[in-house]
Amino acid sequence: MGNIFDFFSRKRADDAPKGTSAEMAALLDGFSIEVMPRTAEKVEDFRAILPKGTRVYIAHIEGTPIEEMVATAKRLADEGFPVMPHFPARIIRDKATLADWIARYQGEAGVDQALLLAGGVDEPHGDFHCSMQLMETGLFDQAGFRRLHVAGHPEGNRDIDPDGGDRAVMEALRWKQAFAERTDAEMALATQFCFEAAPVIAWADRLRTEGISLPIHIGVAGPAKLQTMIKFAMTCGVGPSIRVLQRRAKDVAKLVLPFTPEEFLRDLAAHKAAHPGFNITNVHFFPLGGIKKTAEFTDEFGAVRPAARSATA
Repeated sequence: MGNIFDFFSRKRADDAPKGTSAEMAALLDGFSIEVMPRTAEKVEDFRAILPKGTRVYIAHIEGTPIEEMVATAKRLADEGFPVMPHFPARIIRDKATLADWIARYQGEAGVDQALLLAGGVDEPHGDFHCSMQLMETGLFDQAGFRRLHVAGHPEGNRDIDPDGGDRAVMEALRWKQAFAERTDAEMALATQFCFEAAPVIAWADRLRTEGISLPIHIGVAGPAKLQTMIKFAMTCGVGPSIRVLQRRAKDVAKLVLPFTPEEFLRDLAAHKAAHPGFNITNVHFFPLGGIKKTAEFTDEFGAVRPAARSATA
C-alpha cells in the first residue's frame, strides 16, 4: 500500500532548501509511480515519459473489476515496466479469490510483486480486514512473489488507532518486520503521501530505534493545483501537515499556482546525503496532477530521461 507543502512552492534564492541537484537526483533514482486503470488509459506509451525500469503500482479502487486491473498490468509489463498491483484486503472475498487474483496477474502479466494493504473501505467484503491476514495465507510465498510492500503511516492512521496514537500501528509494523525475517520476499514500507520533512525524518528514525529495519519508500504527491492537493489530502486522511496547505490557501495570489514537492524532497535529499544509513531509500509518487506532470517534474530534478537511459543501457 498512508503532510503538505509550503515547501512545494518555489522560494527565493536566500530562502532555498538545502539539497543540491546531485542529492536530489540520487534520492529520485529508482522512484516509483502510482496509476489506476482509468488514468493509465490516458497515457499512450509509458516508455515515452518514464525511465526504463520504473516500478508502476496499480491502485485497486473498490468496484474496479479484476479484469481491468490485470489488463493494465499486462499492458505495462508489455511496455517493459515492473508492475506492483495493490491487493486491498477488505475487498478480497476469500482465500480462493486471492489465489485467483495472484494466478491471473502471474499468468497474464508475469507479476511477481505486490502492495498489500487493508484498503479504503470501512467494512470488509469477506474474510480479510488487514494485510497481515493476506500474508498469513502463504499464497504469495507459494507463488514465488519476490517483493512485497506494506503500508507505512508517518502521521499515524485513525482507522488503526482511533485515539490518534500509534500503538496498534507500531504493533502491526513489528509483526511485519518479523514476517520479513521469515520470508524470502524482499519487503518495504510504502507510505501515504507526506509534505513536511522534519516529522517524516523523526518517524523514520524512530522506526529504526524500535528495531523496524524495513526500507521506506516515502509517498510524495506529484505537482498539482493547490485546490486539488487539498481535496486529495482531506480525502486520503493526511494528518497534521495539512496545515501547510491551509496556510498557503490563505494567500489568494497562490491559489492558482501549482504546488510541487521540491522543498520536501530537497530537505529529505540533504538529510540522506548527510546520513547515508537513513532508512528512506526510495520515493513513490502519487501523480495527483497527472502522470505526465509528475514525470516532467522527476525529469527536471534529475531522473534519467527515457531516451538517455536507453542510450546508455
